[in-house]
Amino acid sequence: MFAAFFSITAAAQGNERDHIRRGNKLYNDSLFVKAEVEYRKALDANPGSTEAMYNLGNALLMQQKAQDAMKQYEAASKIEKNKAKLAKIYHNAGVILQAGKQYSQCIEAYKQSLRNNPNDDETRYNLALAQKMLKDQQQQQQNQNQQNKDKQENKKYEQEQQQKKEQEQQKQKQDSQQQQQQQQQNQMSKENAEQLLNAVMQDEKDVQEKVKKQLQMRGKKYDKDW
Repeated sequence: MFAAFFSITAAAQGNERDHIRRGNKLYNDSLFVKAEVEYRKALDANPGSTEAMYNLGNALLMQQKAQDAMKQYEAASKIEKNKAKLAKIYHNAGVILQAGKQYSQCIEAYKQSLRNNPNDDETRYNLALAQKMLKDQQQQQQNQNQQNKDKQENKKYEQEQQQKKEQEQQKQKQDSQQQQQQQQQNQMSKENAEQLLNAVMQDEKDVQEKVKKQLQMRGKKYDKDW
Protein backbone atom coordinates (compact mmCIF):
# COMPACT_ATOMS: atom_id res chain seq x y z
CA MET A 1 0.00 0.00 0.00
CA PHE A 2 1.11 3.57 -0.52
CA ALA A 3 0.66 6.32 2.02
CA ALA A 4 -1.35 9.48 1.49
CA PHE A 5 -1.52 12.84 3.19
CA PHE A 6 -3.46 15.97 2.44
CA SER A 7 -2.76 19.62 2.94
CA ILE A 8 -3.96 21.35 6.11
CA THR A 9 -1.45 24.21 5.87
CA ALA A 10 -3.09 27.57 6.37
CA ALA A 11 -0.15 29.35 4.73
CA ALA A 12 -0.98 27.97 1.28
CA GLN A 13 -2.27 30.43 -1.24
CA GLY A 14 -6.03 30.70 -1.52
CA ASN A 15 -6.35 29.27 -5.01
CA GLU A 16 -3.82 26.55 -4.28
CA ARG A 17 -5.67 25.57 -1.11
CA ASP A 18 -9.05 25.48 -2.86
CA HIS A 19 -7.74 23.27 -5.66
CA ILE A 20 -6.05 20.90 -3.24
CA ARG A 21 -9.21 20.65 -1.16
CA ARG A 22 -11.31 19.90 -4.24
CA GLY A 23 -8.69 17.47 -5.48
CA ASN A 24 -8.69 15.64 -2.15
CA LYS A 25 -12.47 15.27 -2.26
CA LEU A 26 -12.34 13.91 -5.81
CA TYR A 27 -9.50 11.59 -4.83
CA ASN A 28 -11.48 10.19 -1.92
CA ASP A 29 -14.35 9.58 -4.34
CA SER A 30 -11.92 7.63 -6.59
CA LEU A 31 -12.25 10.26 -9.32
CA PHE A 32 -8.51 10.26 -9.91
CA VAL A 33 -8.45 11.95 -13.32
CA LYS A 34 -10.46 14.91 -12.04
CA ALA A 35 -8.37 14.99 -8.88
CA GLU A 36 -5.24 15.18 -11.08
CA VAL A 37 -6.68 18.25 -12.80
CA GLU A 38 -7.25 20.03 -9.48
CA TYR A 39 -3.75 19.20 -8.19
CA ARG A 40 -2.20 20.53 -11.38
CA LYS A 41 -4.19 23.74 -10.95
CA ALA A 42 -2.83 23.95 -7.41
CA LEU A 43 0.71 23.63 -8.82
CA ASP A 44 -0.03 26.34 -11.34
CA ALA A 45 -0.99 28.56 -8.42
CA ASN A 46 2.09 27.54 -6.41
CA PRO A 47 4.79 25.57 -8.30
CA GLY A 48 6.66 24.92 -5.05
CA SER A 49 3.75 23.22 -3.27
CA THR A 50 5.01 19.82 -2.08
CA GLU A 51 1.45 19.12 -0.97
CA ALA A 52 0.17 19.43 -4.54
CA MET A 53 3.17 17.48 -5.93
CA TYR A 54 2.66 14.58 -3.54
CA ASN A 55 -1.10 14.38 -3.98
CA LEU A 56 -0.71 14.68 -7.75
CA GLY A 57 1.76 11.80 -7.59
CA ASN A 58 -0.82 9.72 -5.72
CA ALA A 59 -3.53 10.52 -8.28
CA LEU A 60 -1.19 9.57 -11.13
CA LEU A 61 -0.19 6.37 -9.38
CA MET A 62 -3.84 5.36 -9.04
CA GLN A 63 -4.12 5.80 -12.82
CA GLN A 64 -1.20 3.38 -13.38
CA LYS A 65 1.07 6.28 -14.41
CA ALA A 66 3.95 5.17 -12.21
CA GLN A 67 6.73 7.07 -13.97
CA ASP A 68 4.82 10.34 -13.92
CA ALA A 69 4.03 9.77 -10.26
CA MET A 70 7.69 9.12 -9.49
CA LYS A 71 8.65 12.48 -11.02
CA GLN A 72 6.27 14.23 -8.62
CA TYR A 73 7.63 12.34 -5.61
CA GLU A 74 11.20 13.11 -6.59
CA ALA A 75 10.40 16.80 -7.02
CA ALA A 76 8.63 16.92 -3.65
CA SER A 77 11.46 15.08 -1.84
CA LYS A 78 13.98 17.73 -2.91
CA ILE A 79 12.18 20.60 -1.20
CA GLU A 80 10.04 19.04 1.53
CA LYS A 81 11.37 19.57 5.08
CA ASN A 82 8.68 17.85 7.13
CA LYS A 83 9.97 14.42 8.20
CA ALA A 84 6.55 12.79 8.36
CA LYS A 85 5.73 13.92 4.84
CA LEU A 86 9.19 12.94 3.58
CA ALA A 87 8.66 9.46 5.03
CA LYS A 88 5.44 9.07 3.02
CA ILE A 89 7.04 10.44 -0.15
CA TYR A 90 9.90 7.94 0.05
CA HIS A 91 7.51 5.14 0.99
CA ASN A 92 5.41 5.69 -2.13
CA ALA A 93 8.52 6.01 -4.29
CA GLY A 94 9.64 2.68 -2.85
CA VAL A 95 6.33 1.07 -3.80
CA ILE A 96 6.78 2.16 -7.43
CA LEU A 97 10.37 0.91 -7.53
CA GLN A 98 9.35 -2.37 -5.93
CA ALA A 99 6.61 -2.90 -8.51
CA GLY A 100 9.22 -2.30 -11.22
CA LYS A 101 11.54 -4.89 -9.61
CA GLN A 102 14.17 -2.21 -9.02
CA TYR A 103 14.91 -3.68 -5.64
CA SER A 104 18.20 -1.94 -4.86
CA GLN A 105 16.68 1.53 -5.41
CA CYS A 106 13.49 0.39 -3.71
CA ILE A 107 15.40 -0.67 -0.57
CA GLU A 108 17.16 2.68 -0.43
CA ALA A 109 13.83 4.52 -0.72
CA TYR A 110 12.35 2.51 2.16
CA LYS A 111 15.43 3.18 4.27
CA GLN A 112 15.05 6.90 3.59
CA SER A 113 11.43 6.63 4.65
CA LEU A 114 12.40 4.91 7.91
CA ARG A 115 15.10 7.50 8.62
CA ASN A 116 12.35 10.10 8.62
CA ASN A 117 9.82 7.91 10.44
CA PRO A 118 11.43 4.95 12.26
CA ASN A 119 8.06 3.84 13.66
CA ASP A 120 6.41 3.02 10.33
CA ASP A 121 5.84 -0.74 10.53
CA GLU A 122 4.40 -0.95 7.03
CA THR A 123 7.57 0.55 5.52
CA ARG A 124 9.68 -1.78 7.66
CA TYR A 125 7.73 -4.76 6.38
CA ASN A 126 8.06 -3.55 2.78
CA LEU A 127 11.80 -3.10 3.32
CA ALA A 128 12.20 -6.67 4.58
CA LEU A 129 10.15 -7.98 1.66
CA ALA A 130 12.18 -5.97 -0.85
CA GLN A 131 15.43 -7.26 0.64
CA LYS A 132 14.21 -10.83 0.27
CA MET A 133 13.07 -10.20 -3.29
CA LEU A 134 16.47 -8.66 -4.11
CA LYS A 135 18.19 -11.75 -2.71
CA ASP A 136 15.91 -14.00 -4.75
CA GLN A 137 16.50 -11.90 -7.84
CA GLN A 138 20.26 -12.12 -7.40
CA GLN A 139 20.03 -15.87 -6.89
CA GLN A 140 17.90 -16.23 -10.00
CA GLN A 141 20.43 -14.15 -11.92
CA GLN A 142 23.26 -16.35 -10.68
CA ASN A 143 21.31 -19.45 -11.68
CA GLN A 144 20.59 -17.94 -15.08
CA ASN A 145 24.24 -17.02 -15.54
CA GLN A 146 25.23 -20.57 -14.60
CA GLN A 147 22.67 -21.99 -17.02
CA ASN A 148 23.96 -19.71 -19.76
CA LYS A 149 27.52 -20.78 -18.96
CA ASP A 150 26.50 -24.45 -19.05
CA LYS A 151 24.72 -23.92 -22.35
CA GLN A 152 27.78 -22.23 -23.81
CA GLU A 153 30.04 -25.02 -22.58
CA ASN A 154 27.66 -27.66 -23.94
CA LYS A 155 27.48 -25.84 -27.24
CA LYS A 156 31.25 -25.60 -27.36
CA TYR A 157 31.55 -29.31 -26.53
CA GLU A 158 29.01 -30.22 -29.22
CA GLN A 159 30.84 -28.05 -31.74
CA GLU A 160 34.14 -29.70 -30.81
CA GLN A 161 32.58 -33.14 -31.12
CA GLN A 162 31.03 -32.22 -34.46
CA GLN A 163 34.35 -30.86 -35.65
CA LYS A 164 36.10 -34.02 -34.46
CA LYS A 165 33.50 -36.15 -36.22
CA GLU A 166 33.91 -34.20 -39.43
CA GLN A 167 37.68 -34.51 -39.18
CA GLU A 168 37.37 -38.26 -38.67
CA GLN A 169 35.00 -38.52 -41.61
CA GLN A 170 37.40 -36.47 -43.70
CA LYS A 171 40.29 -38.70 -42.63
CA GLN A 172 38.29 -41.82 -43.42
CA LYS A 173 37.45 -40.36 -46.81
CA GLN A 174 41.08 -39.56 -47.48
CA ASP A 175 42.16 -43.03 -46.30
CA SER A 176 39.53 -44.60 -48.52
CA GLN A 177 40.70 -42.53 -51.47
CA GLN A 178 44.31 -43.44 -50.78
CA GLN A 179 43.35 -47.10 -50.47
CA GLN A 180 41.49 -46.94 -53.76
CA GLN A 181 44.43 -45.25 -55.41
CA GLN A 182 46.78 -47.88 -53.99
CA GLN A 183 44.50 -50.63 -55.23
CA GLN A 184 44.38 -49.02 -58.65
CA GLN A 185 48.16 -48.73 -58.68
CA ASN A 186 48.50 -52.36 -57.59
CA GLN A 187 46.02 -53.40 -60.27
CA MET A 188 47.96 -51.46 -62.86
CA SER A 189 51.21 -53.00 -61.70
CA LYS A 190 49.70 -56.47 -61.94
CA GLU A 191 48.34 -55.74 -65.37
CA ASN A 192 51.70 -54.35 -66.45
CA ALA A 193 53.45 -57.43 -65.11
CA GLU A 194 51.05 -59.69 -66.99
CA GLN A 195 51.53 -57.68 -70.12
CA LEU A 196 55.30 -57.88 -69.77
CA LEU A 197 55.10 -61.60 -69.06
CA ASN A 198 52.87 -62.12 -72.05
CA ALA A 199 55.23 -60.08 -74.16
CA VAL A 200 58.22 -62.12 -72.98
CA MET A 201 56.39 -65.36 -73.56
CA GLN A 202 55.36 -64.19 -77.01
CA ASP A 203 58.93 -63.21 -77.80
CA GLU A 204 60.15 -66.56 -76.59
CA LYS A 205 57.52 -68.32 -78.67
CA ASP A 206 58.53 -66.29 -81.68
CA VAL A 207 62.17 -67.17 -81.11
CA GLN A 208 61.34 -70.83 -80.75
CA GLU A 209 59.34 -70.70 -83.97
CA LYS A 210 62.22 -69.07 -85.78
CA VAL A 211 64.67 -71.61 -84.40
CA LYS A 212 62.38 -74.43 -85.38
CA LYS A 213 62.02 -73.06 -88.90
CA GLN A 214 65.73 -72.62 -89.23
CA LEU A 215 66.34 -76.20 -88.07
CA GLN A 216 63.79 -77.44 -90.53
CA MET A 217 65.43 -75.54 -93.33
CA ARG A 218 68.83 -76.86 -92.40
CA GLY A 219 67.48 -80.36 -92.21
CA LYS A 220 66.20 -80.10 -95.75
CA LYS A 221 69.51 -78.70 -96.94
CA TYR A 222 71.58 -81.59 -95.65
CA ASP A 223 69.23 -84.42 -96.53
CA LYS A 224 70.27 -86.65 -99.54
CA ASP A 225 68.14 -88.75 -101.69
CA TRP A 226 68.75 -92.44 -101.44
